[in-house]
Amino acid sequence: MSDQIMIFDTTLRDGEQAPGCQLNTVEKIEIARQLEILGVDVIEAGFPISSPGDFQSVVEVSKAVSVPVICALTRAVPGDIDAAVEALKFAKRKRIHTGIGASDIHIQHKFNSTREDVLARGVAAVKYARKFVEEVEFYAEDAGRADNAYLAQMIEAVIAAGASYVNIPDTTGYCTPDEFGAKIRYLKEHVNNIDQAIISVHCHNDLGMATANTIAAIQNGARQVQVTINGIGERAGNTSLEEIAMILKTRQDLAAHTNLDTTKIYPTSRLVSRLMRMPVQANKAIVGRNAFAHSSGIHQNGLLKNRLTYEIMQPSDIGIKDNSLDLSARSGRSALKHHLDRLGYSPEPTELDAVYQEFLVLADRKKQIADDDLRQLMGDHAAAGGIEIVAVDVHSGTSIAPKATVKLAVGGTEHQATAAGNGPVDAAFRAVNEIIKQPVVLEEYLVQAITHGTDDTGKVHVQLAHNGHLYYGFGADTDIIVASVKAYIDALSKLT
Repeated sequence: MSDQIMIFDTTLRDGEQAPGCQLNTVEKIEIARQLEILGVDVIEAGFPISSPGDFQSVVEVSKAVSVPVICALTRAVPGDIDAAVEALKFAKRKRIHTGIGASDIHIQHKFNSTREDVLARGVAAVKYARKFVEEVEFYAEDAGRADNAYLAQMIEAVIAAGASYVNIPDTTGYCTPDEFGAKIRYLKEHVNNIDQAIISVHCHNDLGMATANTIAAIQNGARQVQVTINGIGERAGNTSLEEIAMILKTRQDLAAHTNLDTTKIYPTSRLVSRLMRMPVQANKAIVGRNAFAHSSGIHQNGLLKNRLTYEIMQPSDIGIKDNSLDLSARSGRSALKHHLDRLGYSPEPTELDAVYQEFLVLADRKKQIADDDLRQLMGDHAAAGGIEIVAVDVHSGTSIAPKATVKLAVGGTEHQATAAGNGPVDAAFRAVNEIIKQPVVLEEYLVQAITHGTDDTGKVHVQLAHNGHLYYGFGADTDIIVASVKAYIDALSKLT
């Protein structure tokens, strides 16, 4: 059995089913190209029969990428398969993903049918799809709750009909890892022709076990996993691509690997987050902004001595330049000294002790300590400066070019600049840049509603890159432009 795990990415299909994450065709193409750079084996580009937009997206994604297999989803319905065939006509490598429910719950309540009839429909769909494409993948929906003996009968029949991939989904995220691993093992042992197909799994995260179930499946013989970037998807989401990739890279004792370029994981995560307007939770494994952040003094001290004390993988493995030693009331002297050294201060041991006591007092009042706070602790008040928004005025609409005038007080002195941009936010940021004059790159811009209604308060999160480091800023206001400038200034104030 091969030790390579094929990565079947369904971000553009199941991932897009998350409320508020819908993409247009141009955005789907951008993500598909990034997935190709990442090195995924299969891209499930959409469900062509579901809408004209989904059909067109499959067509255009097929044109845009050449290395991954392009897959289209269908039900076990000839019309669905016809639409998929037409949508895939430009794909260099193509696959039809068809299937039907396998659990008695689906058979009785969704199809109002019998096991025999549903099995026959599944077989017929595979045979029909095989008339048009070489690669047919069959999904046994709700396999996680299906009777194993019936599931094995269904899988054996569809392989005989021409399916070269058989997808075993835990559609409702119900299984435990032991149960799901045993189900895959049962199929390996009871499906006579299982060697003629590759077992794939598609796990949902309703009970928080999607990744664990997927790993259990790999340990029991699955060789393709269906995943999404950031774990997005229907309800609580799907198995996270980044988690599977880094588990297999970190735990080499599992004797399985992917062909992914893991250094492209972080930029891919940020791209999907931005285009789908779905912020990544701070403590999300692998790609959350706290994934490589260390706040505890004990952890920081150990990390400064040797990364292996508290890091099982390096930030560079996923495309992040370095970890983050966040300063808070839980931080120790070693972390404080590390940041003071970074800022150019070299306090003697006795001075460091005194500064540390002042630091703890300040840290008890503030949730997180920034560089300006450290400068003030060291008595360098002039360096701290400070940036205050005095005024923000924007002009935009359908008949005028967006323009913004921003007035800031920097270190007590007022400065004003006017700039044009692609929109009012872009224009405002450009005006700020003309005043602050720092070479920064806007890596992330997210808007989140706080309350409800037309007078909603918006919270804006920005991430700026400067000299190889990332700086975060937040702002809130009923005027989203003002909130955006507040967030931008908040980030800039941490590097000026």
